[in-house]
Amino acid sequence: MTHVLRGVLAGAAAGAAGTTALNMTTYLDMVVRGRGASSTPEDSVERLAAGVHVTIPGDEQTRANRVQGLGALLGLLTGTALGAGVGAVRASGVRLPPVAAALATALGAMVAANGPMTVMKVTDPRTWSLADWASDVVPHLAYGAVTSATLRRLLSV
Repeated sequence: MTHVLRGVLAGAAAGAAGTTALNMTTYLDMVVRGRGASSTPEDSVERLAAGVHVTIPGDEQTRANRVQGLGALLGLLTGTALGAGVGAVRASGVRLPPVAAALATALGAMVAANGPMTVMKVTDPRTWSLADWASDVVPHLAYGAVTSATLRRLLSV
């Protein structure tokens, strides 16, 4: 059992590193293309809060700032939790070749991020343009590559 716990902890650290890579890739895309930030994190927070009947307090600006912060935290939590899950799977004995592990992790991240938003009707991937898909796939590939490589290194020590 301790090897699984070690995998979860290493995976959480790897997921945090992968989330940093995802965020850096996203921000670089924003700089290069001059595009604005996505509103989907904030929209997700709004839908979640409404769904569980929780009011986010504050005047208009304070509340907007809290929603923005919660949206960012939701992304960090998703990436770290997914990494923990991948670490548990790896510690349980599942080993994929490095490229396959990175791609599987990237796909898992896309599903973990976009699945709930699709169910909540925050987004609909069927309507995305090629540029929208690129804005989503490339950062998730960065997440998968960094998370997988970091996890492999942490669990080989």
